[in-house]
Amino acid sequence: MESVIDLTQSGDVLRRDPHPVYARLREQGPVHRVRLHTPEGAYETWLVVGYDEARAALADHRLAKDGAKIGATFLEERLIGKHLLAADPPQHARLRALVTRAFTTRRVAQLRPRIQRITDDLLDEMLPRGRADLIASLAYPLPIAVISELLGVPEMDRSEFRRISTEVVAPTGQDAEHAAVVRLAEYLTELIEDKRRAGPTGDLLGDLIRTTAEDGDRLSAEELRGMAFLLLVAGHETTVNLIGNGVLALLTHPAQLAALRADPTLLDGAVEETLRWEGPVENATFRYAAEPLEIAGARIGPGEHVLIGLTAAQRDGMRYADPDRFDIRRDTRGHLAFGHGIHFCLGAPLARLEGRTAIGTLLERAPGLALDGAPGEWLPGMLMRGVRSLPVRW
Repeated sequence: MESVIDLTQSGDVLRRDPHPVYARLREQGPVHRVRLHTPEGAYETWLVVGYDEARAALADHRLAKDGAKIGATFLEERLIGKHLLAADPPQHARLRALVTRAFTTRRVAQLRPRIQRITDDLLDEMLPRGRADLIASLAYPLPIAVISELLGVPEMDRSEFRRISTEVVAPTGQDAEHAAVVRLAEYLTELIEDKRRAGPTGDLLGDLIRTTAEDGDRLSAEELRGMAFLLLVAGHETTVNLIGNGVLALLTHPAQLAALRADPTLLDGAVEETLRWEGPVENATFRYAAEPLEIAGARIGPGEHVLIGLTAAQRDGMRYADPDRFDIRRDTRGHLAFGHGIHFCLGAPLARLEGRTAIGTLLERAPGLALDGAPGEWLPGMLMRGVRSLPVRW
């Protein structure tokens, strides 16, 4: 019988700085049976912390994403609808093909001037103040504006949406999470119906409503809502943390910041190293063993949950030398921040573009940028990795 490592006692330590905890686990092996704490209570899962094992597991077809395969349905799927992160082949291939037809590289590339303009406008408002919370002033409003415009979401109460969205991905309690998902489902239902009545709008959500495959296939109402949920929430929450974590890393590593200021061509490297060193997603969403399998000698039974540690894997010294060192000149190829395999993040090009634009423009326009106090608390839960606030001055 596999012994269970109880991580529920780690509490705020795991939330504030999980890296030493994951390092100790890697020393003992790449895969462990662990007990974790969630708003719903403690639960046990397999946790993959080794790089090679994580990369292989992300592409292992025996690890299902669709809970129906183990007789389970989850809150988001019940209230909102099926989406890519809760689907397996052939359904996953069908959903991805339909959304990919509208979410093209060309569409993302066309966003570059608009992303730059939004960034400049936000900095025009922020910089005269001399100090600000970078999350509230730049890291959050940039990606939510971009994804809202891309999807065709009318301007809404951004502060309310921020609260609802963050509660969904980093829940503070079971009741609060349920209420947030219900509210988001209601909003998306109304939005899709409005767009159906409006006719062609030229935005991504309007295109998805009308996208039809060669065989006549199209997204159902529930699938549309699920896809809108995934693109809207995942399309901005991860980028908020990419920008925030990147700026925090640079401001706490002055030699790296100085190197980037001296050579702006290192910007791409700074973004990729941020993704590896303190990526915006701590663990991939759950997978379930659709059949018995072994990972690094660990025997995983049918229906058992598997959590693939992206944060843990990317600090594996067997893959990256001196992995705890933040080095913007590092060769980061193969990092897992956007996943791997068929579930590789559809929005990775957009997130990278927004991250480069925000960080690069900020450093150019605020040469005296520095921390203005301690960062806010790290987000709760095991999914997202980012701080709630980042006080800066210049």
